[in-house]
Amino acid sequence: MAVEKKGTMMSELDYTKAQLAFFYIIVLLSLDIFNPVKIFLHVFPSIAAWHIAAVAIICMLYTFIVNLRELLYFAVKVFFHSILSIFFNDVQVVGKENIPSYGPVIFTSNHANQFMDGIMIMCTCQRKISYLVADKSWNRAIIGHLAWAMGAVPVKRAQDSAKMGTGTVSIRAEDIAAIDESVTDSVLKVTGKDTKFVTEMKAGDKIRLPGSALGMKIASVASDTSMTLKVEEGIKALLSSSKACENTTFDILPRIDQADVYRYVLEKMSSGGTIGIFPEGGSHDRTDLLPLKVGVALIAYSELEKDGINVPIVPVGLNYFRAHRFRGKATVEFGSPTYIDPSTLADYKRGGADKRRVCNDLLARIENSMRSVIVSVPDYETMQIIHAARRLYRPDARTETAEQRQDMGRRFAEGYKRLLIQTSGNPPQQWVDLQERILDYQKELNELGIRDYQVTGLDHEEVEIGEETAGSKADTVLHRMNVIGHIVHLMFLVMLAAPPALLLNLPVGLAARIYSNRRRIVALEQSKVKIKGYDVMLSERVLACIVLVPSLWFFYGALLMLFTSLDWPTLAFCFTCFPLFSYWSIMAAESGMVDVKDLRPYVMRLFPSSRRRLAKLPATRKALKADLRAMVKKIGPSMADIYFERDVDWQKIQLETKNMSSQDLEHIVSKKNE
Repeated sequence: MAVEKKGTMMSELDYTKAQLAFFYIIVLLSLDIFNPVKIFLHVFPSIAAWHIAAVAIICMLYTFIVNLRELLYFAVKVFFHSILSIFFNDVQVVGKENIPSYGPVIFTSNHANQFMDGIMIMCTCQRKISYLVADKSWNRAIIGHLAWAMGAVPVKRAQDSAKMGTGTVSIRAEDIAAIDESVTDSVLKVTGKDTKFVTEMKAGDKIRLPGSALGMKIASVASDTSMTLKVEEGIKALLSSSKACENTTFDILPRIDQADVYRYVLEKMSSGGTIGIFPEGGSHDRTDLLPLKVGVALIAYSELEKDGINVPIVPVGLNYFRAHRFRGKATVEFGSPTYIDPSTLADYKRGGADKRRVCNDLLARIENSMRSVIVSVPDYETMQIIHAARRLYRPDARTETAEQRQDMGRRFAEGYKRLLIQTSGNPPQQWVDLQERILDYQKELNELGIRDYQVTGLDHEEVEIGEETAGSKADTVLHRMNVIGHIVHLMFLVMLAAPPALLLNLPVGLAARIYSNRRRIVALEQSKVKIKGYDVMLSERVLACIVLVPSLWFFYGALLMLFTSLDWPTLAFCFTCFPLFSYWSIMAAESGMVDVKDLRPYVMRLFPSSRRRLAKLPATRKALKADLRAMVKKIGPSMADIYFERDVDWQKIQLETKNMSSQDLEHIVSKKNE
C-alpha cells in the first residue's frame, strides 16, 4: 500500500542516523569490552548495577510523561496505518510538495467518509495535525479517546442541538422576491401560526426549513408570532429553492459560543501548530461539496489580526473509489495553499458588512481551492459517466499514476460542466446519445460482473475449442494455460486462507456489516444532507472491528486455556499468531478475488446468452472509444486550457467555470423576463 514512504515521519537523513545509532547500540551491548555501563562499573566498583538502572528508569519515566502527547500521537498514527493497510487496497498521495514544512497551517478537506477522512489525512501528512471534532463524536466511546490522543479539539455544532419548533412559519413570496442581499442590515419578516418565538428562540439563533441543511439567522423576535431574519448571502437562493415557505414546520438551531475553541486554535497556530477543518460541517455521501461554514475564514483572519501571521490554507482532496466497501481505493491530494489578501484586514477589523464581505470572498477562494483537488460532479450518474469516459479515453495498456488519473477526471468533469453552461443545459444530441451509450456499456459490464480492462482481452477468446487456426493456436493454448493457472492458484489460496477466514475474520466481518448498516440508517434519519448514508458505513465498520477483533481473540484464548493442556508460553505464542493469521487471510482472500475476477469472463462464456453479450463488448468498446475521442476533438477547443494545456491551474479553472455559470444564469433569467 503506497500510504507513506520512509521519509514522511522523519527525513531520509534522520532515518539513516536512527538506523546507524540502533546498530551502534547493539554493538556496544553485545561486546563487554565496548559496553560503557560495564566499563563504568569496573572503574567504580562501589556503584551497583541497579543504581544505574534506577536512574535510567527515572529518566525514562520523566521523558515519557513530558512527551506523552507526542508519543501518543505517534502510537495512534502507527495504529491507524495498520487500519488503513487492512481496510484499503491502495492509498496514493499527490501534491505533498504543497505542504509547508514548518509554521502554522490550516488543512481544509471535503468530508465524504466520516471518521476515516481525518485518519486518512493524518497518516499521509508529515505534519502533526489537530482536528476540530464535533462534540457529538468527542463524547462517543473509543472515537473520543482516539481523538483525544490525536490532540483533536471538540466543537459544539448547532445542528447537533437542533430541535423542532412549535407551530408553523410563513414567508411571503413577494418578500422573498424583493430580497436585496447587497443592502446592509436588511431583514426578512417571518410570521408564525401557533408558534412560541419568544420562549423558544432569541436573536442570533437560526431556523431551518424542511429539506434544507442551512440555517437562517434570526435578527429579532417581536412576539410569539412575529420575527425577522437577517438577510445574508445565499438566503434568497435558499428560500427560492425551498418547496414551501408557507405554513411549514421548522427547526431551531441555537447559537453556540465558540470563544474557547477559537482561543485554543489561535494559541495552537501561534506556536507553529497545524489545524485540520472540514468546512462543510459534517460528512455526507454527495458527489459535490456542501456550502462551506464561515469558521475557517474567521480563524484565518483572527490569526492575521492577533499575531500578524498569514496562515496558508492548504486544500486536501479525498477521492474514494468504493468508499464504503472493504478493500477500497483512495487518492489523497494536497493542493496549492490559499492566503488572505493582507489589504482586506482593515475591512475585517471594521466589522459589519465589510467583515462579512471579506470573509465570504475568502470562503469562495477556499471553496475553489478545495474543488481543485477533487472531481466534483452534480450527481452519481454523472460521476459514472466521467469515470467511464476517462477509462475509455486513455490509451489501452497504459498505466496511469494517481496524479494523471485525478487530472484526467477533473478535465472531463470541468469540461462537462462547461458544455452544459455553454449550451444552457441542452447539450448537442450527439453528446446525449454518446452519454447514454456509455451508461449502457457500464450497465452491461456491471450485469456481467466484469471490468472495463477485461473487455480488451475478450477478442482473444473468440476461437472455440477445436476450431483453432494456425495463427491463433498458440494464443489459445496460452489462454487455456492461464485459466488453469488461475484455478490452481485460487484453490491453493482457498486451502490456506479458509480456516483463519472462517474462524477469525468471518464472524467479525458479518457483525461489523450488520452494525454499520444499522448506524447508516440512524445517521440517515438524523441528517438533512445525506443521500443514502454511505459516508458513515466504513467508519462504523472500523469502529466495530476495533472492539470485536481483540474480543474474539481473547475468547479463543479463553477456550484454549479451558479445553487444552497447553502451557503459558504456547498459549502466548498462539495468541500472538491470531493477528498474523487474520492479516494473512485478508491478503490471501484479496488475491483470490483477483483470480475470481479474471476467471469471471470464462465462467460467463459457459452460458449461451452471456456468451453472445460478451462477444459484442469488444466492438462496442472500440466504437465508444473512437466516438468519444472524436467528440472530445470536436468540442475540446472550446474548453480552452482544459483541452490545450498540459499543466492546468485548477483553482483558476474553477473560478472561470463559476463565473461562466453565474453569467449564464443571469442571461437565462433576463431572457425569461423579456
